[in-house]
Amino acid sequence: MVELLGPAEIRGLADELDVRPTKKLGQNFVHDPNTVRRIVELAGVRPGDVVLEVGPGLGSLTLGLLDAGARVVAVEIDPKLAARLPRTAAERAASVADQLTVVGADALRISAADLPAEPASLVANLPYNVAVPVVLHLLAELPSLQRGMVMVQTEVADRMAAGPGSRIYGVPSVKLAWYGPARKVGAVPRSVFWPVPNVDSSLVSFERGTPVEGIERQRLFDVVDAAFSQRRKTLRAALAGWAGSADRAGELLVAAGIDPKTRGEQLDVHDFVRLAAQA
Repeated sequence: MVELLGPAEIRGLADELDVRPTKKLGQNFVHDPNTVRRIVELAGVRPGDVVLEVGPGLGSLTLGLLDAGARVVAVEIDPKLAARLPRTAAERAASVADQLTVVGADALRISAADLPAEPASLVANLPYNVAVPVVLHLLAELPSLQRGMVMVQTEVADRMAAGPGSRIYGVPSVKLAWYGPARKVGAVPRSVFWPVPNVDSSLVSFERGTPVEGIERQRLFDVVDAAFSQRRKTLRAALAGWAGSADRAGELLVAAGIDPKTRGEQLDVHDFVRLAAQA
């Protein structure tokens, strides 16, 4: 039987390790077992699944994943937290503690070679300040990663799942869409965290779909970055630097079947692929 962590256990571990959550690392620890169970259930974790967890912290979600029968690869940048996590698993999930592997590393720098197994899914309470870069990096570096369920700041969740035409549609929306569909699954109350964050949190799920063909990823991403670098400008003006001039940008847009007076938020990922292919 796995004993999940509650508020008292979280505070006890933090005191033992002299851990003071920092904004720099975006640390907010989940202390509500019901929230942990909900995340694991929504993620569809099945016994035997190899699950990647980024930023396990004190181990709340880690224990929930182990309880579901997953093989967990936990990537933790904080050496103190990384060293304590296996012992927490041994104390509270003795029968399945051997299903946990902790990798002390920065998730923004890991590759498949750094991991002991190929994860099929990502389930994580991601540090708010690096959530999107982490997801995009992992999708690029880990071909085995087919799906994910991540808890992020609600504002970030909205941008990740936004579609064309929305004011919040932008770089994260398009880049994530290149890999596959993403959707906002639900809200997470502030009260389940310690310390209580001053922002709202939400769950986002994503799946790796059929790759959007027609262009190499980095060429596409360069166009997307340029298109949203000056959101108020038309694409003809915003893409002048990328294309070499506004006139050239206009020519490429017309060749791709896109009105040069359009703005970036009106294009879907397929439009951007056609545009990038013209360069």
